Amino acid sequence: MTLRIGNASGFYGDRFDALREMLTGGELDVLTGDYLAELTMLILGRDRLKDPGAGYARTFLRQLEECLGLAHERGVRIVANAGGLNPSGLADRTRELADRLGLPVRVAHVEGDDLTGRYPGSLAAHAYLGGFGIAACLREGADVVVTGRVTDASLVTGPAAAHFGWGPADYDRLAGAVVAGHVLECGTQATGGNYSFFQEGDVRRPGFPLAELHEDGTAVITKHPGTGGFVDVGTVTAQLLYETQGARYAGPDVTARLDTVRLTQDGADRVRISGVRGEAPPPTLKVGLNRLGGFRNEVAFVLTGLDIEAKAALVREQMEPALAKAAEVRWDLVRTDRPDAGTEEAASALLRLVVRDANQEIVGRALSGAAVELALASYPGFHVLAPPGKGSPYGVFEDVYVPHGAVDHVAVLHDGRRLPVAPAQETAVLDDPPTPPLPEPLPEGPTRRAPLGLIAGARSGDKGGNANIGVWARTDEAWRWLAHTLTVDRLRELLPETAELPVTRHDLPHLRALNFVVEGILGEGVAAQHRFDPQAKALGEWLRSRHLDIPEALL
Repeated sequence: MTLRIGNASGFYGDRFDALREMLTGGELDVLTGDYLAELTMLILGRDRLKDPGAGYARTFLRQLEECLGLAHERGVRIVANAGGLNPSGLADRTRELADRLGLPVRVAHVEGDDLTGRYPGSLAAHAYLGGFGIAACLREGADVVVTGRVTDASLVTGPAAAHFGWGPADYDRLAGAVVAGHVLECGTQATGGNYSFFQEGDVRRPGFPLAELHEDGTAVITKHPGTGGFVDVGTVTAQLLYETQGARYAGPDVTARLDTVRLTQDGADRVRISGVRGEAPPPTLKVGLNRLGGFRNEVAFVLTGLDIEAKAALVREQMEPALAKAAEVRWDLVRTDRPDAGTEEAASALLRLVVRDANQEIVGRALSGAAVELALASYPGFHVLAPPGKGSPYGVFEDVYVPHGAVDHVAVLHDGRRLPVAPAQETAVLDDPPTPPLPEPLPEGPTRRAPLGLIAGARSGDKGGNANIGVWARTDEAWRWLAHTLTVDRLRELLPETAELPVTRHDLPHLRALNFVVEGILGEGVAAQHRFDPQAKALGEWLRSRHLDIPEALL
C-alpha cells in the first residue's frame, strides 16, 4: 500500500503553475504546498497590521481558483500551510471559493500555533506544530487542509499518519516520513534546482518532487514522468542536508536520526530512503518570534579605475558626520575591479554602505542627503548605483521554546467540530549522539591545488542568525579524504568570514557528508539583511570555489 505525496510549492512566490502541473502530470493521493519561511511570517505579519483579515498566502487561493475542481475530480487531497497567521480566514475563503465553483469540497484547518499575544512587542510569534492535527482533519474526511505554522515536514507526516494509521509512538515510521517531507519541502531543490552539479541534467524547468511512502516508513523520491530536472542520490543528499544541524533532526512529533538514513538509486529519477530511525521528540516546541527591529538603508558607491582604496577612504570620511548618530554602520568594499579592464564596469569596485537605526529619519533623509550632496565634491568618477530612499523597516527573528502543553493544538473540521490534539506524552532531551568513527585516511600521494567543488557538493542555508553548510563527497575515496581534511579550523581558513564565529561540525558517514553550523553569521536573521547573502544561500558555493591541496587520485 503506497501513498503518493507530491509538493507544489517550496516558498511563497514559487512557480504558480506547479499546482496544475502536479495534478495533471501523474498519479497522486495528496498534494502539499509549503508557503512559509521565517521571512514570510514577517511579511504576513505586516500584512495583518494593515488588514486584520489578511495574514495568509493569497497566491494559494488564486491557484485553487484554477485547480480545485481538478483536484476534486482526481480525488487528490490538498494540504498546505498557506494559512500563515490566519488559517481560519483562509479556510473560510476556500469554502467560499468551493461554493462559488459548485464543488462539494470539505475544508478543514489547524490552529493553535499563534502565541503572539504572549510576547508583547512581537509582530508574529508562532509555535511549530506537528502533523497530528493534519492527520485528524484527513481522518474525518477533509479534502483540503490549511494550516498555520507547522513544521515543513508535518505536511507529509500528517497525511502519512492518517493513511497508515500511525500513532504518536511509531517513531521509526514517523521519522521516515519526516525525512521524506524534508526532501520534498523545498520543491525543485530535490530535482536539480540550486544543485552543485546542475550541469549533469536539464534543469531549465525542473519538475516538482513526489514521494512514494510505504507503511514501514520507507519512501522513494521521484517526479512525474517527462518533467524536467533529475532525481539522484546527490540531489536528495543536497536537500537532506539543507537547513539541518546535527545528526538528530528534532520535530514536534519525533526526532529523526539523520545518521541512520540510507539513500540508494532505485532506477532513473528514483531514490530510495530507508533505515531511518526515530526517537521521542524534545520536551519543548520551537516558537519563531518576529518583531520589527528598526529601519535600514543602503547605498552602493561605484569606484572606478585607479586608487580604489584611496577613493573609498575619502568617501567614508566625507560621510562620517552624517552617520554619527546611527546605531549601526557597516561598510563593505567589494573588489570587482580588474586592472587594464576592457569595459568600465569591469574596471569598477563597489563600496556598500548599510545603516540601521530605530529612527527612520537618521537612515533616511540624513543619509540620502549626505550621499547626494557629494555628487560634485568627492572622488573622481563619483556615482552610485541608485540614490538611497527613505529607509525601510527591517525585521528580527529569534527562536524561543515552550513546553508541548503550552499550545492548544486543534483540528477544526469542515462541519465546525473542534478536535483537540494531545501533546507529546513521551519526550527526550536533545543531545548530540557520539561522534562516529572516521574512515581510514587515504594513503599519501601527489596532490594538486584545485577547487574543493571538483570532488564535493555543498548546500547552505539559514536558521535564524545561524547558517549551515552541508558538504558531501561523491565517492567513498573522496569521503575518506574529506572527513580528515575539512576540519573546523580548515573551514575557517577557507571562509574567513567565519574565523571569529562559533562553528560546529557534525559527521554523517552514511551520507558521506559533513554539516557545519556557523553561529551568528546572519546577525538577527534574514529580515535584518545583515550580510551580502542574508540567507547564506551561496555560502556553500563559495566554499566549493576555494582551492586546497587535493590528492591527484581524486581529480
